[in-house]
Amino acid sequence: MADFEFNEHHQSEIINYMRFARSKRLLRLKTIDSCFEELKDSRLVEDTFTVDEVREMLDGLQMVVRGEVEMELINTAHTNVLLLRQIFSQAEKFYLRLQSDISELENRELLEQVAEFEKTDFKITNKINQETSKPKLAPLNEGGVSELLNKEIAKLQEENDKLKSRLRTLESQAMSALDEKTKAERALKDLQRTQGEQKLSAQTKEINSLEDTVAALKEDYERSLSANAASQKDLKENLITAKHDLLRVQEQLALAEKELEKKFQQTAAYRNMKEILTKKNEQIKEIRKRLQKYEPDD
Repeated sequence: MADFEFNEHHQSEIINYMRFARSKRLLRLKTIDSCFEELKDSRLVEDTFTVDEVREMLDGLQMVVRGEVEMELINTAHTNVLLLRQIFSQAEKFYLRLQSDISELENRELLEQVAEFEKTDFKITNKINQETSKPKLAPLNEGGVSELLNKEIAKLQEENDKLKSRLRTLESQAMSALDEKTKAERALKDLQRTQGEQKLSAQTKEINSLEDTVAALKEDYERSLSANAASQKDLKENLITAKHDLLRVQEQLALAEKELEKKFQQTAAYRNMKEILTKKNEQIKEIRKRLQKYEPDD
């Protein structure tokens, strides 16, 4: 035995459609009633009519009523087509294929149940009230669109977790590479500072020694001036020679400094340090390129 039942959401949609259909039907019935009233007011003004006049009035009324009924039937059919189109379009979005059973449209038992339901002014039956008042449990196994959506959500969640884990790994690698680069740069600066301090200390000692020599020569020169005017010329020449030696030594020190810096750049420690920095820079560039692939689009 067929049973005319549906859930709350379907019930609301069906009630809305039935109210729409009933309002259209009542409007068309009023139009038909107005056709009869118009005939009564416009033609039934005499006491007697001939058979031809009665036939003419009935034929005209039949034509008008037939047109109204036909218009209502066509409009109802077209409205049902639009309703079915909406339902099928919504079903296709969730990969569902709906099928209709035309034979059920002439099921007298179901039609009578629909009529009884409409007579109740779309009130919910006691059975449905009792079912809706009870707390509902979640379904144990959802099928169709719910199952499909749940699987898709789970898949996307799993992929998102993998991407997050991969991103954390890349961030850790990038931070480690940056730390190693910072340590290498600090070690290089310490080495350069140590070499510079040693070189400056040697230069300072040499200059101090030369300054002491010049001071001694100057002292001897001044003492010789007071002691022997004849040796003044020799002392001046010695002083000039000493100054030339000082300039030459300073020039040699400058050349030695450049040579020392060149030799330092050729040492294995400098080359290894430079190679480490170059590799770390390349690794950082590669990691940044890989991180850009996982950044969201604007």
